[in-house]
Amino acid sequence: MSVLVAITGRDNTKLIARLTELLPNETIEGWPSCKNPSDVEFVLAWNAPNDLWQQLPNLRAVSSFGAGVDSINLSLLHEHVDVVRIVDKQLADDMAEYVLTHVLAQKLRLQEYFVKQSQGNWKPKRGYKYKHVGILGFGELAKACADKLLINGFTLSAWSKTAKESQHVKLYTGTRLDEMLPQIDFLVCLLPLTDETKGIINAQLLAKLPKHACVINVARGQHIIESDLLSALDSGNLRSATLDVFTEEPLPSSHPFWQHNKVTITPHCAAISDLNSVAVQIAENVDRLNRGLELNNRVNRTKGY
Repeated sequence: MSVLVAITGRDNTKLIARLTELLPNETIEGWPSCKNPSDVEFVLAWNAPNDLWQQLPNLRAVSSFGAGVDSINLSLLHEHVDVVRIVDKQLADDMAEYVLTHVLAQKLRLQEYFVKQSQGNWKPKRGYKYKHVGILGFGELAKACADKLLINGFTLSAWSKTAKESQHVKLYTGTRLDEMLPQIDFLVCLLPLTDETKGIINAQLLAKLPKHACVINVARGQHIIESDLLSALDSGNLRSATLDVFTEEPLPSSHPFWQHNKVTITPHCAAISDLNSVAVQIAENVDRLNRGLELNNRVNRTKGY
C-alpha cells in the first residue's frame, strides 16, 4: 500500500519520517512527489488540491490532518472511500485552556489595557461581572471547554443541531438558538463547518446578543460573515471579538481586523495537532485498513462530521 501525505502550507518532512518509522512495510510519499498514484490507497489530507482525487483510482480511505474534515471536498470522493478524522485528547485540553484564557481576558478588560499601554494611559477599572458563556456546538472540544469554564465559576449554555446530554450545561437544540443568544455574555463558536453552519455568525445572530457580549471564534473563519462582525463592533452593538480563525489564512496584512481596537487576533493556534499523535492514529488506521477492520474515528459523510 502507498500512503500519501497531501497537506499544503507546511513542511511535512518530520511527519513523513515518523510515518515511515511506524509503517516500515508501506510506501510513504508527500504530494506532489507521488511516483505511482494508482498505488495510493490512503491519504492524509489538509487543503489538498481538488484535482488530486481523480488521480487516485484505488483510493480507499482519507484522513483529515485535524479534528474537522472541512478542508476535504467530500463531494469529490467516491462513495466507497472512508473518511476519518484525528481525535487528540491534548487537542481538547489545549482548546479548553485557550477558550478559558480568552474568556477571562475579555472579562478582565485585558484588551483595553493593551491599548492603554500603547498610549501610556494609566486608568484602572474593575473587571466585568459577566459570567454566562454560550457555546455553539457541543462536540468533544466544546465539552472540554465547558468543563474548564465550569470549574472556574462560569455559567454554561450550549446549542447544537442535535440533542446532547449534560448535567451542568443548559442545552438548546435545533430551532431554539434564538432562546439562548439574549442571555449570553461570551459566545464561543466550536461548530463543525458545514453548508448549514457557514456564515452562522451574521448580522441577524449578532443583533440577538446583548451589546456587552464578546464573540470568540475557534472553529473556522467561514462561520463568520466578517463584514457583519465589523459592523456590529463599529456600531457598538458588540463589545469585542477574539478570532483565531479566518476566511483567508494567513490573514492578509491589509485586513481591518489587524488594526481594530476591539479585535484580538491569534494565528490559528488555539489547538494545534501533535505530530506524533497524528502519526500514531494514521498508522493504526492504515493497519486496520490492511486487515479489513472498521477504521477509527470515522466521519458521517452526509453530516460532514
